[in-house]
Amino acid sequence: MDRHDDLAVALTPLVDVLERLGVAWYVGGSVASTVHGRFRATNAVDVIAELREEHASPLRETLEADHYVDEESIRDAVRDRASFNLVHFGTGLKIDVFIAADLEYTAQVRARRVSEPIGDVANAKRLWVASAEDTIPAKLRWYRRGGETSQRQWRDVRGVVELQCAELDLECLRRWALVLEVAALLEEALDEARERP
Repeated sequence: MDRHDDLAVALTPLVDVLERLGVAWYVGGSVASTVHGRFRATNAVDVIAELREEHASPLRETLEADHYVDEESIRDAVRDRASFNLVHFGTGLKIDVFIAADLEYTAQVRARRVSEPIGDVANAKRLWVASAEDTIPAKLRWYRRGGETSQRQWRDVRGVVELQCAELDLECLRRWALVLEVAALLEEALDEARERP
């Protein structure tokens, strides 16, 4: 089983229960940058979900057979608008579930998300993935929060910019880069992509 199959196996139970509960969600982080850019192996998946406290028990009940899951961590994350972790026993894949903090921003990201197949072609699971225009500024924000030293985050951004450059909605991209206070970093990434032979 390759990492895409691992991803599908680990995420399918979570995605299914979120859908059953009517919880809006999408995948971001390095999975999104791999979808839109260059492949990078990862042992963690970022899921952004609009969870409420009443979802904690059904999540635990559904996931505990195949995942390490702690109900109190879910409740704390919802109350604090923070994150909690799941670990899939079979693959060792960690899932970081971020509770949507800014619902207006999250709703706009959700409106632009794209459906992508993940896993074995014959039985591919479709995942909602943040658009390239939302993945780039989110990655730049993580890069800034890390002191602008993570070459891994910068390579993720460059990969998306370079592979999607002809398709990017630059107006949308620049608008969200301003909102997330990474406009200068975005222009630097765009300039590097233009200079690439």
